[in-house]
Amino acid sequence: MKYKGSCHCEAVQFEFESEVITEALQCNCSICIRKNAIMSRRYYEPAEFNLLSGTDNLALYHWGDHDVNHYFCKTCGISPFHDTIYEPGKYRVNLGCVANVAPRELDIMYFDGRNEL
Repeated sequence: MKYKGSCHCEAVQFEFESEVITEALQCNCSICIRKNAIMSRRYYEPAEFNLLSGTDNLALYHWGDHDVNHYFCKTCGISPFHDTIYEPGKYRVNLGCVANVAPRELDIMYFDGRNEL
């Protein structure tokens, strides 16, 4: 199935191929708890993910060990996806940015990033 997503102002738009999304991930590390994002449980491979527009509108935030590339829109501040320095281009998607997905209605796995990272 093809999903489409964007940041709030729609400057950053993307699409990705996935099985029907029924599960999600929520982490409680210091950055995720502040973003309150509900993310895809898996990372999408480069062949499954396509950034349609907004490359120039994306900014990057690194925290702590700099392992995760936290992308966000320079205009509206929304973080639509992230990847890691170990597997760049494999994106975990903020499901709140995806059209026709109700993130809080999914089976959410909680990850204790506060204590495990």
